[in-house]
Amino acid sequence: MSKSLTSRKRVRRDFGRIPTVAPMPNLIEVQKSSYDKFLQPGAPLDVRQQSGLWDVFKSVFPIKDFAGKGELEFVAYDLEAPKYDVEECRQRGMTFSAPLKVTLRLVVWDVDEETGAR
Repeated sequence: MSKSLTSRKRVRRDFGRIPTVAPMPNLIEVQKSSYDKFLQPGAPLDVRQQSGLWDVFKSVFPIKDFAGKGELEFVAYDLEAPKYDVEECRQRGMTFSAPLKVTLRLVVWDVDEETGAR
């Protein structure tokens, strides 16, 4: 706190009369658009861009076993509609959530022991 040397009282500054400089932007819109780009909810599988959650799954898959006989591949994902709406979740004391369904493909090869061919 600043004090005046002559009176030893605090100098009060009033910023209440400053006019509004800039309008307040919609701050939640940035988060909503980022969420929509990441999950792409409601987009059909053939129209869905291969970015966001799709890239996350593609970075993890395919998962191969150590023996080289099998592989788990990512095919697609689907974000379904929530079971309950927001108000019903509040009344029941539940978390508002939506099921995420992932389609995976398990590939198992018959490996020839002599040649090692699949």
